[in-house]
Amino acid sequence: MLFFLIILILIVLLSSIKQINEYERGIKFSFGKFSGLMQPGWNLVFPIIQSYKKVDIRTKAVDVPEQEAITKDNVSIRINAVIYYKIFDASKAVLAVENYYYAVGQLAQTTMRNIVGSVSLDELLGEREKISAEICKVIDEATDPWGVKVENVELKDVALPEEMKRVIAKVAEAEREKQAVITKAAGEVEASENLAKAAKTMSASAGALHLRTLATINDISSDQSNTVVFAIPLEVLRAFEDHPAAGKAIVDKIIKK
Repeated sequence: MLFFLIILILIVLLSSIKQINEYERGIKFSFGKFSGLMQPGWNLVFPIIQSYKKVDIRTKAVDVPEQEAITKDNVSIRINAVIYYKIFDASKAVLAVENYYYAVGQLAQTTMRNIVGSVSLDELLGEREKISAEICKVIDEATDPWGVKVENVELKDVALPEEMKRVIAKVAEAEREKQAVITKAAGEVEASENLAKAAKTMSASAGALHLRTLATINDISSDQSNTVVFAIPLEVLRAFEDHPAAGKAIVDKIIKK
């Protein structure tokens, strides 16, 4: 009889040993009441009178399903996100909320729709990090009583209707055309200023304008398919009155080209 009693005690003790891993915490209940937090390692949980529940305290990544929302400027969009959180108080995660995983997911969906509805489309597209931080702050404050710490929220994708995509493309195209016109006008102003300076410099030097004309003709004549017809000022011809041979050589060279 004693032998069977010893065997029974050993079986009860062995069955009472529960292992908690390093990344877990255990919540122990005695007669249905919370009696303490079980740390990593072996812990005794006596059958019938005691029970326990494991809680994983590692960081979890939860994919928030795609949600349809309307922005502040009445644009319908679809948006999804990823939320990263971990349990900082295992007892609250079990005692304060029925299913913290489901609760955090539902809260993230609601908060995301509310925050998106308070900003315009341009703010949503241009300030994602700011909006993500705001969503994270709101969710973290709401989950603190549950023992849940929200570490980060990342907006994955913002899906726009096809009509809105075409409108945005037209706006971007118009903006680029505007910049092109402005740049071209600024270039023309700068070019006209430089041409005015060049004309002023050439007018101050005798023969500079003629030399420039001859240089331009020489550049054009490099292409054999071009035919150039120009009027030579009388001043150029008079310059060769005292040197007819030199003038004839230059004219022949131009004609040959």
